[in-house]
Amino acid sequence: MKPTSFLSALLLGSTALLMGTPASAQQALVPAQSSIGFTAKQMGVPLQGHFKKFTAQVVFDPTKLASSKISFSVDTGSATLGSRETDAELPKAVWFNVPQFPQATFESSSIKALGAGKFEVLGKLNIKGTVRDVVVPVALTQNGAATTATGTLALKRLAYKIGENEWADTSMVADDVQVQFKLALTGVGKL
Repeated sequence: MKPTSFLSALLLGSTALLMGTPASAQQALVPAQSSIGFTAKQMGVPLQGHFKKFTAQVVFDPTKLASSKISFSVDTGSATLGSRETDAELPKAVWFNVPQFPQATFESSSIKALGAGKFEVLGKLNIKGTVRDVVVPVALTQNGAATTATGTLALKRLAYKIGENEWADTSMVADDVQVQFKLALTGVGKL
């Protein structure tokens, strides 16, 4: 498996977790219109990947941020870089260790409004058993009843033990991973 591919998958998972949305009775994620992707570099060449399976629960009220909550869960075994060889490596212990850690999760602790539909979501990201505080930048746009949350989260793969042993060499697979997300939501109040 290519280290960059693995890193990309890991970062993607992290971003997805951070951008997760807690479900309320009326708010829901629209999976067919949502995506979580990641970009990593292997030997200086950008690699694009994504996660095929993720869920989110959202309880979000732009007028009551103190009681708003977002949680996210990503199936780490669904990471793909589009190559059979690389995809076969990602579930292994040195990368995502899917048998022991089948999911990466994010749980918000607070949400801060920055104005103009922009927010910072603070919370705990858990990947491969390592839990870290993260700040996820999120931009919300609305079109009728549909709300779309987008953003990019920069992560360090080695902080989450993604790509261990010989893959810890950052000259092969960069430590930096960008996780991009687009989450389509229903039931969010007017911004």
